[in-house]
Amino acid sequence: MDASATAVAVKPLRAQTVLEVKGLDVRLPTQSGILHAVRGVSFDVALGETVCVVGESGCGKSMTSLAIMGLLPNGAVRTADRLAFSGKDLTGLTERQMSDLRGDKLSMIFQEPMTTLNPVYTIGDQLTEPLFRHRRIGRQEAYEKAEAILERVGISGAKRRLGQYPHQLSGGLRQRVVIAMALMCEPQLVIADEPTTALDVTIQAQILHLLKQLQREFGMGMLFITHDLGLVARLADRVVVMYAGQVVESGPAKDIFERPVHPYTQGLLRCIPIPGRTERGGRLGAIPGMVPSLIGGIEGCSFRSRCPAALPRCANETIELQDLNGSHSYRCVLDAAAGNDAWKRNAGSMEKTA
Repeated sequence: MDASATAVAVKPLRAQTVLEVKGLDVRLPTQSGILHAVRGVSFDVALGETVCVVGESGCGKSMTSLAIMGLLPNGAVRTADRLAFSGKDLTGLTERQMSDLRGDKLSMIFQEPMTTLNPVYTIGDQLTEPLFRHRRIGRQEAYEKAEAILERVGISGAKRRLGQYPHQLSGGLRQRVVIAMALMCEPQLVIADEPTTALDVTIQAQILHLLKQLQREFGMGMLFITHDLGLVARLADRVVVMYAGQVVESGPAKDIFERPVHPYTQGLLRCIPIPGRTERGGRLGAIPGMVPSLIGGIEGCSFRSRCPAALPRCANETIELQDLNGSHSYRCVLDAAAGNDAWKRNAGSMEKTA
């Protein structure tokens, strides 16, 4: 992570809440039993705000975003105490009603643009489709708007690009097209599911800068899914840390980076270099082990087998979220000070066994 990645955006006031998620669960049937992919996840996103959901692969980040969008695999069961977009209950919508919402006021940018874009349709046809679906608009006006949005996302020769096919564009250009498609109807909320993972570092930086510019211009909320804490530091107003399908810590980005409480969050931060603090050639931190299976019954803390601060009670107690200061919460049996002390005492020996 470079020096620019340490700058954390902080907003003093929160705007109108556009997405409310409370007690979200997703269960998927498998041959081995029920997979509890998402367990009691809660957070919200306001207009103009960026909330980053971070964690290792398999922690439930993408499944959470698909549950919000109503795009879960066949057989998946979604339940929630509350799942609302602009005050509208998403759990009570029919598929037709959800389809009316997707691509209009609620959009998603997927990780791999070649799985989003249809190879047999031109860029122009795919960009104008949301307008024809959600707006009463003529063909000429739709193509003019598509050309304008392509220029807005930094694609030169936009008019010519409208007649091209996805395979004729580079990876960076395809990702810009996917972003343009998500913004065609000027949404209130965009969910970005690791949209820069497949791009090189230079293009990645350009895409992040573009997303921040467009967010300011449209005033939209953004839910950004990633495993890269460097990206989180550049983008986030608030951070939600997920592990094994649960939220283990959440709060303002500044608090999470400067005063992480949960041992998992602390472990993630120890795994990245910090300019001015990490010695050149020095050893980075590591978290031993793997994310546990979420099939069948789950008891106690899911992180206990990898945690340097684990206690016997972690194996069988139900671990609830603890409130730290009204805006920062974490899921651990230890208080903040005890957890930090235990991590410092035992982290070194844990890393040597990784």
